[in-house]
Amino acid sequence: MKKTLSVLVLFAIVIIAYSCKKNSGSQPLSTSAVLVLPSTPEQFYDTSSFGGMGQYADSLNRVATLGKVLFYDSHLSLNNSISCGSCHKQSLGFADNAALSTGYQGMLTKRNSLGLNNLQRSFNLFWDGRENNIQNLAIRPLTNHVEMGISDPTYLPAKLSAISYYNSLFLNAFGDNSVTTDRITSAIGVFLSAMNCNNSRLDQYNNGNTSALTAQEINGKNLFTTKYNCATCHNNTGGGFYSGSNSFKDIGLDANYSDLGRGTVTGLASDNGTFLIPDLRNVALTAPYMHDGRYKTLDDVLEHYSHGINNSPNLDPLLKDAQGNPMVLNISETDKAAIIAFLNAQTDYTLVLDPKFSNPFKAN
Repeated sequence: MKKTLSVLVLFAIVIIAYSCKKNSGSQPLSTSAVLVLPSTPEQFYDTSSFGGMGQYADSLNRVATLGKVLFYDSHLSLNNSISCGSCHKQSLGFADNAALSTGYQGMLTKRNSLGLNNLQRSFNLFWDGRENNIQNLAIRPLTNHVEMGISDPTYLPAKLSAISYYNSLFLNAFGDNSVTTDRITSAIGVFLSAMNCNNSRLDQYNNGNTSALTAQEINGKNLFTTKYNCATCHNNTGGGFYSGSNSFKDIGLDANYSDLGRGTVTGLASDNGTFLIPDLRNVALTAPYMHDGRYKTLDDVLEHYSHGINNSPNLDPLLKDAQGNPMVLNISETDKAAIIAFLNAQTDYTLVLDPKFSNPFKAN
């Protein structure tokens, strides 16, 4: 069902691009930086990766190429200082290595930057699930007063239209060089949707290569799925561990909430203190952890579950003992090491090293 829906979402975006065509880094961008792209569109999509609609792959690749440039272009911020790629770094699984990211005026974001991969399988985006449409994903940080500062998104098309390289990029993607907010967000969405993680050693193991994991990693996998029951929330979907049904949980981070999480979106007291269960692909690269980046290491995360669960108002029942108290899992150091080894085996270096997802702006 998820795969079918994701294909339909992408198909809708492509139809927008096709119809228009038929009808017609982490530092501020230096003035000496130049855009370097291959002479032909990168192959973000092909027949096999786009289900039975491979005839649209060429259109998708052109739109995704534009999306890549937009993703890394700091001109998308009000003062030309911050791009999407500033807070979502390829080498870090498209997450940030700061607890809170720095916005266009030096202010800090409210929450930690989530990694960007396998978004086409996600029905809830951001820690609080305030967005569920990949095409609309980009507009949130663009218009955020801390992150990129474009308070009026209708201002952005005129700004980008004055930049020379966008003339040909929009022409190639949409059939004419008209720059619109919808085209900007659609292109970024198509680029983000191509960020797939499916070539970790765990994938190779699940696909029959029994030598892909070490004995310690296999032990960690078993501990994760059975003894400590982590897989009830981070369940096994599509051959890897992803967020369980895109759900939200209170895992006892705080006895008293300083951030209401999902409750800020729904207004329901029962959702207060709950946050999205994150995708664990590339989790070894995406430190620090939790919505506020409070834990620097995976060992810190496991220590939370071992001895640090608070009796918060909406603590998930899975983290309570038979008496209704927060669980104390007492995870041994040996078990921690095995689980961390298993989590490291979910790193997909194909994505984090793939040049087609890298910053196209180079110092002159």
